[in-house]
Amino acid sequence: MNYKNITVAGSGVLGSQIAFQTAFHGFNVSVYDINDEALEKAKDRVMNLKPRYQEDLGASQEDVDAAYNRMSFNSNLEQAVEDADLVIEAVPEVVKIKTEFYEKLGKAAPEKTIFATNSSTLLPSQFAEATGRPEKFLALHFANEIWTNNTAEVMGHPGTDKNVFEDLLKFAKAIGMVALPLYKEQPGYILNSLLVPFLEAGQMLLVKDVSDAHTIDKTWMIATGAPKGPFAILDIVGITTAYNISNAKAEATGSPEFSKLASMLKTEFIDKGKLGRETGEGFYKYPNPAYEDPDFLK
Repeated sequence: MNYKNITVAGSGVLGSQIAFQTAFHGFNVSVYDINDEALEKAKDRVMNLKPRYQEDLGASQEDVDAAYNRMSFNSNLEQAVEDADLVIEAVPEVVKIKTEFYEKLGKAAPEKTIFATNSSTLLPSQFAEATGRPEKFLALHFANEIWTNNTAEVMGHPGTDKNVFEDLLKFAKAIGMVALPLYKEQPGYILNSLLVPFLEAGQMLLVKDVSDAHTIDKTWMIATGAPKGPFAILDIVGITTAYNISNAKAEATGSPEFSKLASMLKTEFIDKGKLGRETGEGFYKYPNPAYEDPDFLK
């Protein structure tokens, strides 16, 4: 594995985290997004990550400043990938958007470049043909808040070159991750095969008016000893991602419950700018969410 220059395409919550984590571990990182407005938001997200790394990892000011200085930001795809050894795609979880992105990326990137999708629920084989280089394409999936929740699931498709697969495992370790190989395509990988049904179960209790979000979280936390319930986790994942997943399921299945969920997430949260932890409010208000109050569990 001789990767040096990494491009992260998509600078949302997780894309920004992937970019900073990669730069923190010494790689040159180019952050790509569709316009300068998105990139300015990405810069703000990265600046907000600096104190988290200092607090959680004991990083010095010099460490986090050096990481930021290894990053560049570009809304021109050709320039963003001109010397990329690896492109990590973290664009919205929508098949059409990802497919169109890979068709453009395949033409813009050098022949040497490996492509990796960070898709949470979609399979590499769905996009392999669109990349124009299926043997150099696979999945590299991270959990949110990756500097502490440092899992990296590596999953190829039947046409992925085995050497590319092994190199990506090495890269994951090089950026401080615990590399987790998957030997067969699985929607949701390991993490989301467990997490998504859990989050959906919580959301269905809310949509069906069984209980409110805080009571559902409280029940789970008391009964299992978990530090967070499903709605606290959704705030970290981001309400937009939750909406995209529920809307896709509504369209695919015709489920009235998922339609109601998607509508609720859009009107009650997204339209009001309540996108979760990163905007200061989702199901909880931040920086001091109710679930961290010792009295919450009483």
